[in-house]
Amino acid sequence: MSTSTRPTVVLEGRFATELPELAIPWQAEAAPDPRVLALNEPLADELGLDPGGLRGAEGVGLLTGRSVPADATPVAQAYAGHQFGAYSPRLGDGRALLLGELVDPVGRRRDLHLKGSGRTPFARGGDGLATVGPMLREHIVSEAMHALGIPTTRSLAVVGTGRWVQRERTLPGAVLARVAGSHLRVGTFQFARATGDVALLRRLADHAIDRHHPGAAGSDDRYAALLRSVVADQASLVARWMLVGFVHGVMNTDNMTISGETIDYGPCAFLDRYDPATVYSSIDAEGRYAYGNQPAVARWNLARLAEALLPLLHEEEDRAVEVATEAVEGFATAYTSAWSEGMRAKLGLPEQVAPDDADSLAEELLGLLQEHRVDHTSFFRSLGAVARGDTAAARRAGADGAAFDAWFRRWLPLEPDAASMDPVNPVYIPRNHLVEEALDAAVEGDLTLVERLLEAVTDPYVERPHLERYAGPAPADLGPYVTFCGT
Repeated sequence: MSTSTRPTVVLEGRFATELPELAIPWQAEAAPDPRVLALNEPLADELGLDPGGLRGAEGVGLLTGRSVPADATPVAQAYAGHQFGAYSPRLGDGRALLLGELVDPVGRRRDLHLKGSGRTPFARGGDGLATVGPMLREHIVSEAMHALGIPTTRSLAVVGTGRWVQRERTLPGAVLARVAGSHLRVGTFQFARATGDVALLRRLADHAIDRHHPGAAGSDDRYAALLRSVVADQASLVARWMLVGFVHGVMNTDNMTISGETIDYGPCAFLDRYDPATVYSSIDAEGRYAYGNQPAVARWNLARLAEALLPLLHEEEDRAVEVATEAVEGFATAYTSAWSEGMRAKLGLPEQVAPDDADSLAEELLGLLQEHRVDHTSFFRSLGAVARGDTAAARRAGADGAAFDAWFRRWLPLEPDAASMDPVNPVYIPRNHLVEEALDAAVEGDLTLVERLLEAVTDPYVERPHLERYAGPAPADLGPYVTFCGT
């Protein structure tokens, strides 16, 4: 790919080889005039790839799926899924391809996957393409999530294709090159179960255990252990979403990974004012995936995974159901523990504060934030200053008045640790209005605002004087914010 001494790219195909029933060999469509719009150089280095080479003709060919290693096996993956509660038996990668698996210099295996690379047999009438705005949104938000310490798929690059794509208006096309622990989903297991082939379901479960949950391999009930492990990882993940105010927007079962990574940044957004009923997605008319519903939806999705795994959990159906139910019921305890621990850290509470007292303090605070329409991120960041004796930033965030004064009088005598709070309460998130501003400019060919936003959100806990506008709440006159899937 370049004159560097880095090794030639090797793309293994374990998924395609081990689970051919779930993979259709396919090729990406050619991009007429490809141009790198965003390249994640730190991630490229981490993967053992040459950033300079990725900007060259052969590298761009890899990032668009047209110049893959000769022995690679690009495939469109099959999966099913519940979308807004309704089951679809055949979804799959309608506009995406798994190019293969990279093994990085430390031996970690990760998928290299394209989004927007053209129609596949799963396209269901779509054109298989993607546009610049939504692909850059995923690039920005997934890198912000990574910087916040939240497990996520990551964007390696966004490449403009030089093709115009028809949506409500004609827009410039793009392909996203995405890296993930894998793209195994709850929907993958639903698809396998629906085939009626228990041997296939078993091979899929063994593949998932080997890839993501090796601790389950030594268990006498390895498939129940797999389910419990996925439940625990998802409980931790969703708790982290809630702590930073992330709203996924489309928590269908095909968008829940077995690895515990966040996937699919379509109609996602971050809270401005704190409100559990917040919905941003234009297609979520009933509020199924509202911010406050996310833990319950995650548990529901995991119950669908448990149903898919029933033939592997026990030979007797009644006992299999008992095992599945017990595993899924563990979600509530795991989620509550992760959320409580995270909220204790955000409030800087010392260990001697009893868990019930900490939870009561947090719940009272969230009620105040909702009642007074306080900006979520700005308020929590301001708490470090309040602990040091300065309430000005909290007042500016909207935490003003007798009710907040009373809460501060409960909290401050507990001696919150200001130094420990700043590293868990971010200054910068991908503010919704700033994301839209940057994407609008990018569609017109100006990537300056995307780059500046990335500078802020990829180092979210360190305040920098030249990034003031990226730390502030949404303008008061912004009006309702609406996101779209971007398909």
